[in-house]
Amino acid sequence: MVQSPDIPAAYSRRRLLVRGVAAGAALAGTALVGLPAAAAPGDEVGALATVDMEMVLLACQVDPPKSGTGTTPGAQAHVLAVEEALRAKGLLAAAQTDGHYGTSTLTAYATYQRSLGFSGLDANGVPGRTSLTQLGSGRFDVSRPVTAGSRTDSYGGKRVNTRTAAMLRAADGMLSWSLTLTQGSYTSANPGSAGTHDGGGVVDISVSSLSTTQRWQTIKALRTVGFAAWLRTPSDGFAYHIHANGISDPDMSRSARDQVNDYYFGRNGLANNAADNTPEAYRMPLTWWEKYQCG
Repeated sequence: MVQSPDIPAAYSRRRLLVRGVAAGAALAGTALVGLPAAAAPGDEVGALATVDMEMVLLACQVDPPKSGTGTTPGAQAHVLAVEEALRAKGLLAAAQTDGHYGTSTLTAYATYQRSLGFSGLDANGVPGRTSLTQLGSGRFDVSRPVTAGSRTDSYGGKRVNTRTAAMLRAADGMLSWSLTLTQGSYTSANPGSAGTHDGGGVVDISVSSLSTTQRWQTIKALRTVGFAAWLRTPSDGFAYHIHANGISDPDMSRSARDQVNDYYFGRNGLANNAADNTPEAYRMPLTWWEKYQCG
């Protein structure tokens, strides 16, 4: 082959090929300058916010009866995310989008539930897992979901939901005597109950065979697993019994949720708004079933 006069003889064909490859690599490197690096594992772009359902349910019980618009500690950000989603659907005004789960938010959420085809207890303004997940589509994920389970379970022959039955079994297991229910849930048979048993999570328990100490020990066991529980007496206008509300049951009636507000603020859950008369030794820090299970 005749060498070109512009290329020294020392440059072989192989050397020219190597130089060409190197030049190509340099050009490729130049073209890549300024492009973003691949996202590292875990660096998700546009990750959704997270709404803690347990905290939203707590606010559903604590906030509505308040005289002002104060928020429930630990719940405000989660409630606000729910309210913003309701506002985006035209169901809640900007003035009520404030992290306080008040009556306006209850009404807006109930309207949303009905728009999904729900009715009755499933459209009570309290988020259920299904409706909350759908509301959050594209906006937030739902963490720590709470469900009542079947509404046709029973405990001691009285109707309760699956969650309430599990709570009662746990409390029963702490005692050397058995819990005997006199009234279950999902019933309006007793007008003296003022609607507290109309939904889920609420039971009445007999204490007729228990000593005073055993009655208070039963209260303590119930409160330990997440019930708002009080001893009712003739001085309250009732025969002796224990009234217990499973805190954060999504099926709970409005009047029963209002009693949880009373329990939260150290009251007796009755119309007179008196202080809780449970002796200090039998009181327990506020908890609910799912929180109790987590230790």
